[in-house]
Amino acid sequence: MATIVYQVGDSLYLNLTNRCTNECPFCIRNLSRHFNQKYHLWLDHESSAEEVLTSIGDPAKHQQIVFCGYGEPTIRLETIKAVAIKLKSQHQTSNFKTNEKSQIPIIRLDTNGQANLFWGRNIVPELKGLIDSVSISLNAENAEVYQKLCRPLAGKAAYPAIFEFIKEAKKYIPQVEVSVVDLPAVDLEACRNIAKALGVNFRVRPYYEETYVR
Repeated sequence: MATIVYQVGDSLYLNLTNRCTNECPFCIRNLSRHFNQKYHLWLDHESSAEEVLTSIGDPAKHQQIVFCGYGEPTIRLETIKAVAIKLKSQHQTSNFKTNEKSQIPIIRLDTNGQANLFWGRNIVPELKGLIDSVSISLNAENAEVYQKLCRPLAGKAAYPAIFEFIKEAKKYIPQVEVSVVDLPAVDLEACRNIAKALGVNFRVRPYYEETYVR
C-alpha cells in the first residue's frame, strides 16, 4: 500500500505526488520505490487534502510537517494550501501541545523551485502565512550543469526560474535555504557562494545511492 505520510526523525513528511518537473537520474526514486527500504512512496493515486489530514493525525506530535515525497509537491499547490490552512486553523481552535521551540509545528516545503514556471504565475505570495520554511534544490552552480544533472522538462528556462523563486521566497517565507546534492559534478563552494549572494541559508544533502535497492 502506498504511503501518504512518513516519519523521519521528529519530522512528518507528506507525499502528495510522484509527478515532477525534473528527471534527475540521481533521484532516489529511480533506485527504489521504498524510502529507507520501509515506506512505499510510489502512489497509486494522489490523495485529497482530507486524506492527507486524516493521515497526519495529531500534528502536535511532530516538530516539522514537510511537503516532500517522491515528486515535486508544488504541482499539488491547492492541496498544499488546503492542508496548511487546516493545520494552522487547528492550532488556533484547539489546545494541542507542541515542542518548546515553537507554538505550532513548523510547516516546511521542499521544492525544486520551478513552481512559478510550472503554473505560469508567481505562486509564492499564496504561501505567505502557510509555509514557515522552504528548502529549494539548487543542485548546480550554473545552468549548464543543472541541465545535465536534473534534466528539467522546461529546459533552459528552469535554472533562472529557480533564482527568481528564491528571491520571491525571501519576501514571503520566514526561513529560506537552498540545497545541493553532494555529487562529484557539483561545485559545492560555488553553490555556497551563490546562496551567500542571495542571502539565504545553504545545505549540502548527502547522496544515498548505497542505501537503496532496486
